[in-house]
Amino acid sequence: MMRLVLVWMINAAALFALPYIFKSIQIDSFTTALIVALILSILNTIVRPILFLLTLPITILTLGLFIFVLNGLMLWFAASFIDGFFIAGFWPAVFGAIVYSVISWAAASFILGDKKKSS
Repeated sequence: MMRLVLVWMINAAALFALPYIFKSIQIDSFTTALIVALILSILNTIVRPILFLLTLPITILTLGLFIFVLNGLMLWFAASFIDGFFIAGFWPAVFGAIVYSVISWAAASFILGDKKKSS
């Protein structure tokens, strides 16, 4: 349970860092980042697998690069209905999703370490 909360906080911190990297992404507070991280995790658990299956042919044709577009769409979708979180367009959402993924992966790897070593 503690690991789940820690991953949630890491993801929120990664989201909170995006406005410092991209001027086209705005987030009002860390509380908003926590809400966005929660909504994104729910969307990625429920909606993303369905979208992945529906877009599998184009994902194969683009050698997996379409996954970046799906991640950007999920981030942009979350920004469209959460007050205090704004993304200025599709391409900032795609690049923001890429940077968000890298930051959250790096931070989780650094803070949580290797999962196999602790088990």
